[in-house]
Amino acid sequence: MKKLLVLFITALTLNVSAEGEATKDVFITPGVISIDINHQDKVVKLQRNQDQDNEISDFYLRTTRGKVQPMHPFAPHLVETIDELDVIDYVKKRSDGDESILVIDTRTPNWLVFTGAIPTAINIPYTQFKNKEKALEIMEDQMGVQADDVFDFSYAKTLVMYCNGIWCGQTPAAVKALLKYGYPAAKIKYYRGGMNAWKSLGLTTVNL
Repeated sequence: MKKLLVLFITALTLNVSAEGEATKDVFITPGVISIDINHQDKVVKLQRNQDQDNEISDFYLRTTRGKVQPMHPFAPHLVETIDELDVIDYVKKRSDGDESILVIDTRTPNWLVFTGAIPTAINIPYTQFKNKEKALEIMEDQMGVQADDVFDFSYAKTLVMYCNGIWCGQTPAAVKALLKYGYPAAKIKYYRGGMNAWKSLGLTTVNL
């Protein structure tokens, strides 16, 4: 009986390649191999690369880029630093129609050409937040901020923001600008690992 149980579990966790060789599934979390995500009106399968020989993109091999960002670079503002599973949870909610969430790739467009983006994300380069007038326009048009004589953040969206990774300062610059303009810290989530960590796990990327 015990042997049959082992065989059953093994059958659940193995795939068979085109050559007939057994290969292990690459899981996101125990029991979860993939999640269907709606991105730009198309269904995208968010998963880790199932190729056992897959390696991180050559684009992220260099270890000399940037400067290491602190885990909590926005103190005393209580902006939450989140990980990949948190991002996937927000992406799934956004995919399911939760318009109170906005996933933002803050990198300048040239980076996206080489690496792609996280499903459901939109690209708002960090440079757009340098100019207060432009930043406030974005906050009104895309982030749920209402403006009359003063800005009302009651319906401000939860922003999930990322750039290249722990060595990249593009998201920190964007977040600091938003905080300066009054955006609630509790509604900003900083994915510090960014695209470098996302790609290192072989997670699905899309073109924007």
